Amino acid sequence: MTGGATRGVFALRYAYRTVSVRGEHFYGHPDGCLDPWPIDYFTWVIIDGDRTVVIDAGFTPATAERRGDRPYLATPPELLRRLGTDASEVTDLVLTHLHYDHTGFVGDYPNARLWLQRSELEFWSSPITARAGFDHLLDRDDLETITGLVDDGRVELLDGDATINDRVSVHRVGGHTPGTQVVRARTGAGDAGVIVLASDSSHFYANIDQDKPYGVVCDLPDMYRAFDRLRELAGPTGVIVPGHDPRVKQHHPTVAGTDELVYDLTTTTHIPTSQGDSHAPEER
Repeated sequence: MTGGATRGVFALRYAYRTVSVRGEHFYGHPDGCLDPWPIDYFTWVIIDGDRTVVIDAGFTPATAERRGDRPYLATPPELLRRLGTDASEVTDLVLTHLHYDHTGFVGDYPNARLWLQRSELEFWSSPITARAGFDHLLDRDDLETITGLVDDGRVELLDGDATINDRVSVHRVGGHTPGTQVVRARTGAGDAGVIVLASDSSHFYANIDQDKPYGVVCDLPDMYRAFDRLRELAGPTGVIVPGHDPRVKQHHPTVAGTDELVYDLTTTTHIPTSQGDSHAPEER
């Protein structure tokens, strides 16, 4: 880790989407399904002593251009540099799951050990994912890169929960995909300072607060169990950070020198409880 790196737990906002409606993000057919519902794209990083743990690898500018309506702000490695660290100094890369928006820079952390659920890799490597309905979820070039890293011995294939160090752990929850996992970070003693990075087990505060799973579901019962597990991991005083909610920007302060694209998750300006159904578009 470089001497100027800022320690803590951070959300890195690298892209966003505005042509998005409520019906995409909640299972079933909710009221107001055509209401605007913008989405942000984040990766996360835990900088702690001799460990720099990146959670998820985002998607690339080329992917944003190809898919459309994904205005791109900065690459995740560039946002790391604004925090004072470099992609080459990342020690660990946790892939919460293998959807395209979480794998794009997987090959850009040359010294990182990857943490991935075995069931996730096996599913996306299986013949069923060649069916047309999976095409929009997966980047096959990224999958090939990950398979190569497995062959190189750089991937910890997990069969459940695992500990990265005494402050950072990963926990399989499933639901969204067969091997979706979440990350728990301790930034204080005991239960103080617990931050749970939910990634896509809860895209928005409203998913978990209202007990309404996301629209893309592999196993619906496991989606509900994932909500329970997130609450258990957070405990009574911990903070659950959803994977794609623009409101993260309201609840956590920006880090100086990052053009308001990096958010300090160790400081909470407002802890959300129930968000209701309102999710008005905001200025970008």
